[in-house]
Amino acid sequence: MEYSEEDYLMISGIQHFKFCRRQWALIHIEQQWAENVHTAVGELMHKKVHDPYLTEKRKDVILARALPVSSREMGVSGECDVVEFHKCEDGIRLYGHRGLYSIYPVEYKKGKPKLTEEDKLQLAAQAMCLEEMFSAQIPQGAIFYGETRRRETVEITEELRQEVRKMFREMHEYYDRRYTPKVKYSKSCNACSLKDICLPRLGKAVSVKSYMNEMLKEEDA
Repeated sequence: MEYSEEDYLMISGIQHFKFCRRQWALIHIEQQWAENVHTAVGELMHKKVHDPYLTEKRKDVILARALPVSSREMGVSGECDVVEFHKCEDGIRLYGHRGLYSIYPVEYKKGKPKLTEEDKLQLAAQAMCLEEMFSAQIPQGAIFYGETRRRETVEITEELRQEVRKMFREMHEYYDRRYTPKVKYSKSCNACSLKDICLPRLGKAVSVKSYMNEMLKEEDA
């Protein structure tokens, strides 16, 4: 099966979907968004990476910034923060450049490495799009974390690829049905930029009246 472009979903949505399916639906289906300090810092970091001069060459490495990518097979599109094309003996040809090149995507994140796989899934999805576009194999990529100022190498394993495909299929199902899951409160709700829109405390059998009274108390404090 191949998707048409008008049905493409955002690649970056996979990290929202993995973190919380309701958060993804609120952002991508209901078009709601709220910025907090985490999202603001992340946006600043991406603006620095997404230089308007899209390519540069450093010895045997060509850097492409904000490279648009997509996949008809998965029905997604987006941008890679940075894609490095390394000169090698067995790779792909690039228009306007001599020799063969391997492909190495690099995703930029503001924080530090996570115990969960949201970031790895996003990177793997980008790698899979690049593979489809360039008819190439991409075994590895990297995530640069702003807090540690270090790159973390990520193996694009078959397990990651299967998880990416599975999640995109589920995302398309949700989107086609315009389905927003009900609240499931957890500790991670406290750091969510949508917590005031989502009203996670209502999911713990708190009445609307009690919730609103609590909000009014916080405003008066």
